[in-house]
Amino acid sequence: MSAGTPADAGPCLVLVGPMGVGKSTVGALLAERLGHVYRDTDADIVAAEGREIAEIFVDDGEPHFRELERRAVAEALAAHPGVLALGGGAVLDPSTRALLAGHPVVYLSMQVDEAVRRTGLATARPLLAVNPRRQWRELMEARRHLYTEVARAEVPTDHRTPEEVAEAVLDALELKHA
Repeated sequence: MSAGTPADAGPCLVLVGPMGVGKSTVGALLAERLGHVYRDTDADIVAAEGREIAEIFVDDGEPHFRELERRAVAEALAAHPGVLALGGGAVLDPSTRALLAGHPVVYLSMQVDEAVRRTGLATARPLLAVNPRRQWRELMEARRHLYTEVARAEVPTDHRTPEEVAEAVLDALELKHA
C-alpha cells in the first residue's frame, strides 16, 4: 500500500502493543463482533517460515526476524480488510510506522505487574529470556512512544477481561457491532 492509498483499502482495525497484552485474543473477539476476519502477522510469519518465532530468533537472529516482520506487516496492511494484530516489535520499523498512518490503530497497554502475570517468568518469548521484569520495562521504555505515535487510541488492559477490552476498543474508535 502506498502512502496515497486510502486507509479503507486495508484493515478495519489494527492492534499494537507489547507481547502478552492480549492482541490475539482481543483481535479475534473484535473480528467476530465486527463481522470481519482476524489476522495476526506473527502467525503469518510462523506459517510462512514453518517454525516458531523463538526459533527464528535463535537460528537467524533478530534482524532477520524484523525483516520478515516488516514484509508480513506491509503485506497484511495492503491486503487484509479485517482486524489485524501486529507483533510487539513491529512498530520499531520506521516504514511500518509510516504504513500505519491513516489506519485505525489501537494501542493495547498494560503495566509491568500485569505483563509478568500474563507472560510468566518461564516463557518462550525470546526477548524476555533473562530477567523478564527488567527486560519488559526496557522494551516498553523503547517502544511506548512508538505505540502512542501510531495509535488513534490507547486502551489499558489491566484488570479487564478480553471482552471488556474489546468493548473499550469499539468505544474508543466509535465502531459498531456487526
